[in-house]
Amino acid sequence: MRVETALRASAELGEGPTWDTAAGRLLWVDILASRVHTFDPATGDRTVMATEQHVGAAKPRAGGGVVVNLRDGVGLYEADGRFSWLRRDPVPGRRGNDAAVAPDGALWAGTMYYDETPGGGSLVRLAPDGTATTALDEVTVSNGTGWSPDGTLMYYVDTPTRRIDVFDVRDGGAVVADRRPLVSVEEGAGFPDGLTVDADGCVWVALWDGAAVRRYTPEGVLDRVVPVPVRRPTACAFGGAGLGDLYITTARVGLAAPTPQDGSLLVLPAAGTGLAQPPFAG
Repeated sequence: MRVETALRASAELGEGPTWDTAAGRLLWVDILASRVHTFDPATGDRTVMATEQHVGAAKPRAGGGVVVNLRDGVGLYEADGRFSWLRRDPVPGRRGNDAAVAPDGALWAGTMYYDETPGGGSLVRLAPDGTATTALDEVTVSNGTGWSPDGTLMYYVDTPTRRIDVFDVRDGGAVVADRRPLVSVEEGAGFPDGLTVDADGCVWVALWDGAAVRRYTPEGVLDRVVPVPVRRPTACAFGGAGLGDLYITTARVGLAAPTPQDGSLLVLPAAGTGLAQPPFAG
């Protein structure tokens, strides 16, 4: 199968696709436009919600609404649109970036500086009650985060390192340890960005400036390369009936002559089988 355009859009920095199983729709964000999008591939219905700050990620919440990783911290939107802060931690020049919900329902939220100051960002675990623990500091561009099917491993990308790293998960999901490289992306192939893990335990990663999505086995062996018709794919997630289709967000920011597909939502039909993503338990 070939990559198709699921939804024509002109996102500046499309990111963070997530399948909302309860609602049967895809969530994704345009970071720099401060927008949270939803898309129902079965009906074509879509919604757009504006946020007051740049939004790095939006994830479903148990009971409805979304949790969002904003410029100044992590916030909660109720189903009726009411907003409240879960953790407000403003730092001048810094914003929230990618985030993911762990099997235990906690949110792992990354930050970065707008100018990509080396080591200026972090990865923080937020328990459902809002208790925050810094898992990683001295991160430059905190990006893709995902877990193995059995929940014993966590995968993570700090984009400028060109690596996908893997950690052991301990203490019921609260702690990660023994960081080591799973994959190093070679020079000239782009930079690893957002990722997802499939039911076979393989890691799919979007390559910024690489015009491709790759699939790596749990041993770090490259076993599939999917070319995409855009230069800057940003992240990927399984969705649709049976979680069989791979949705890919894209960006047009920084491109001198973007094409009509840059910034659109793409899909690779029948790519495999994804894992159901838990909602944030808070």
